[in-house]
Amino acid sequence: MPKLPGVNHLDAVRAFEKARFRIVRQGKHIVMSDGVRIITIPRNNPVNAYTMGGLVVDAGLTIETFKKLLR
Repeated sequence: MPKLPGVNHLDAVRAFEKARFRIVRQGKHIVMSDGVRIITIPRNNPVNAYTMGGLVVDAGLTIETFKKLLR
């Protein structure tokens, strides 16, 4: 699994919103969807590197693309 260390969950939500994901539900986790895929982001600071890498892959993005969206 690709690693993406040190990503705050709020920064990750903003980056996924730039990739056309929208928040579906919030609680202990943030559930986002783009209409096809559903991802669940834990409210951890920072999100575990392996978890974040898995979320990026599940969202259909590459690590490089996600890093650009974080800016």
